[in-house]
Amino acid sequence: MEVRSVLRSVALSSLMLVSCMAYSQSSVMLYGIIDTGVEYYNHAAGGGSFTGVPTLTGEVPSEWGLTGVEDLGGGNKAFFKLESGFAPGTGGFNYGGREFGRQANVGLQTAYGSVTLGRQVNMTTYALLSADVIGPSIHSLYVFDNYLPNARSDNAIGYMGKFAGVTIGATYSFGRDAAGPAGPSATNCPGQVAGNFLACKQYTGLIAYDSSRFGAAVSYDRMRGNEGASAPLTHSAYTDSRSVVDGYFKLPSVKVGGGWIHRNLSAGAGSMVYNLYFLGLTYTPIASLALDTQVDKYIQSGVTSSTELVARASYFLSKSTSVYSSVACMINGRNGSTSVAAGGTVEPGAEQLGVMLGVRHAF
Repeated sequence: MEVRSVLRSVALSSLMLVSCMAYSQSSVMLYGIIDTGVEYYNHAAGGGSFTGVPTLTGEVPSEWGLTGVEDLGGGNKAFFKLESGFAPGTGGFNYGGREFGRQANVGLQTAYGSVTLGRQVNMTTYALLSADVIGPSIHSLYVFDNYLPNARSDNAIGYMGKFAGVTIGATYSFGRDAAGPAGPSATNCPGQVAGNFLACKQYTGLIAYDSSRFGAAVSYDRMRGNEGASAPLTHSAYTDSRSVVDGYFKLPSVKVGGGWIHRNLSAGAGSMVYNLYFLGLTYTPIASLALDTQVDKYIQSGVTSSTELVARASYFLSKSTSVYSSVACMINGRNGSTSVAAGGTVEPGAEQLGVMLGVRHAF
């Protein structure tokens, strides 16, 4: 009788374990992109030209990461993401030298949206994802403002909900950056500061609509500085705000996207205002070939203006591997000093030609 009781207990425990495992399904995935090649541009700072391997990005930045999802039942899920950016030319970390400088977060997802805690992509990035056909490439609108491809927040809580075609999102950072100035994505703002509620705070918001043929997005991003941060945000009273308004429409083999980015930096003698406009087109004549072109116009009223023209062709050898060529021309105004290439240099006021040949592999 005692043996039968033990067997019943074992059977019941096994059923409970199987039921629990079925209830809580989980998965972890390793993924990444390696993208590099050779770039050239003329009229580099100090004269002459540059030929070499890019340090910041190719067609897209190189990265690797781990992401996981656990089914909690009832349509609820737990998730995490650890994502690292690196330079293929040297193997070193990008994003301020951080191991997981792109993302490091955990969260919960329900029918009412998802809540994310940790270092995360903020709403400025999401606003630009669909309308900017070139993306964070070596030749892109991001050369005018290196915050745009690095729009992430440390010590943040984020929300995103998708309801039919409408997306609503927001982030709030208690201390937006705690990394030293080892690259454009690190500003040395000392994170969460006891006794100074305003120091390094940041909030972003997004509302977007997407359908099979068209979409639009609006976002707002406001950050504060603090003592010890990289100039010009060296005081918690100083603010840096960016607004994005953009949209796109699609036909069977064509996509057109465009928008407006407005920045208002209020930082004493370092204050500035700019407007950045972009309009681009992607044409896919066959499934394995994508042709992109875009014009970007930067205007800093009363100071300077610059125009960038970009053309890119990408050929997909497989679902994971592609080769590409990108050509761009930067026409700087008299006081302009924007390089045609991300991470590049230029003689002030010079026109500049840039070329990139590269290969990208995703896994």
